[in-house]
Amino acid sequence: MGSGTMRKLAVGLGAVLLGAVTAAGAAAQSNPANSAANPYVGSVQAVAYTAEPKALSMDDAIALGIKYNLALTIAREQQKTADAEKLQLVNVLLPDLTLHGETGVHQYDLEAEGFHPSIEPLFAKLFPPGTSLSSFHLITKVDTTIGQVNFSQALFNWAGYDVWRAAQAFQKAAYYNAQSSRGLVVLNVGNTYLQALAAKAQADYARALEKTDETVLYQAHEEHLAGTAANLDELRARVQYQSQQQAVFATENDFEKAKIALNREIGLAPEQAITLTDSSPYAELHPMDLADARIEAYANRQDFQALKQELIVAERERKATTHERYPTLTFGGNWGVTGISGGVYHETFTAMGTLSVPLFKEAQFRGDRDVAEAQLDEIRSRLADLTQKIDQQLRDSLLDLETATETVRVAKSNVDLATTALDQTQDRFKAGISDNLPVAEAQSTLAQAQTQYVSSVYQLNEARLGLARNLGIIDTQYRQYLQGGNPPEVKSDKAAGEPRKEP
Repeated sequence: MGSGTMRKLAVGLGAVLLGAVTAAGAAAQSNPANSAANPYVGSVQAVAYTAEPKALSMDDAIALGIKYNLALTIAREQQKTADAEKLQLVNVLLPDLTLHGETGVHQYDLEAEGFHPSIEPLFAKLFPPGTSLSSFHLITKVDTTIGQVNFSQALFNWAGYDVWRAAQAFQKAAYYNAQSSRGLVVLNVGNTYLQALAAKAQADYARALEKTDETVLYQAHEEHLAGTAANLDELRARVQYQSQQQAVFATENDFEKAKIALNREIGLAPEQAITLTDSSPYAELHPMDLADARIEAYANRQDFQALKQELIVAERERKATTHERYPTLTFGGNWGVTGISGGVYHETFTAMGTLSVPLFKEAQFRGDRDVAEAQLDEIRSRLADLTQKIDQQLRDSLLDLETATETVRVAKSNVDLATTALDQTQDRFKAGISDNLPVAEAQSTLAQAQTQYVSSVYQLNEARLGLARNLGIIDTQYRQYLQGGNPPEVKSDKAAGEPRKEP
């Protein structure tokens, strides 16, 4: 295999592999629900279905995602491909030792080879007296056997050595790309788990409000029977109760779908029932300086490290195009035996050195150089862009984290105020000071505030995972960014104090 062929092989496979991983990472960021378009939302189903619900913490979910997520499975196979390609390229520089053996029957036309009765005087001294050449058959068959060991070694192939070193850097790039896919799996599985927790919280809030609406309906019904409240109050309470029932159905449906999506990402059967054992975490993060974040990101971002290795690959391939012009020196030879089958065998050997000097390949060499320089310039541009992109992502993450923290604080205050307002309107209704219209309005306000609070807590935790991802440490330190207990209690347990009865 020539040096130009080796370089083209390394470049072509590198572009295919690294391009595929980059495309998969971009698909994961957009997060479409179709695993054919985005392998991060799919998995290789490997966990057997169980009739009993499976208890699942976030750590369990992430561990299963790392094992069975489709995107990471593909990334591991691509890394194996890079390892295999390195072996193919290094074999060109290693000694080549082969064993060759053959046996067969050969038919020769001696007359076609120059043996003719007219040359008998030239060979008369070699034959016994009285022997005539005309007594020999000029068409003859010979059964021969050959056995030999062949050896070859490239003694000097500078371009081939450059390509082999490029393959080493390419192997590292494939490793970093696999690690980047691992980080994206942790990010996606973590976000999906948090989304399921948020859906569960919404369903819990909806059921709690349903119980409150049921109590209000009971009170309105009893007061209407007693003649102390108008029928309109009972009708309004019944509409509110049934509307809240619809909200319960919708939130429970969202929760079940969120669990199915989580199952798909971590290798569980879609129909597998799971119980989320973690609660939505809430804790204040120590603020991080942008300069410190940059240092950590440039040191830990797998995509940044992979692109740096791609740059090394391109630089070494560019050198290989220069060294293609250099002579190559190879040594080859063989040792073996040759003879008539079943007869006498003779030892044979060959030893030779070959010096190859390319003379009329200037167009090819210039074309290889221009292609390599274009690829090198492209990677340099991508690296410069990624450097700025990391800075932008860090700034965005820090702003998102700051905003989400303040949003949670305000959302919690809104829920507390809405809960107090609902308690007071319920007290006024029970005391007969007002009808239940303010109660319905306060109920709606509380439901909206609770929805915003659950959403803000989810966005806060999502922002934390996003920061860990942009720092390049999500797969090893995600738990530190989600540490803390449950979100502060935001809902009053007061529920209008009457025993539950069917209206």
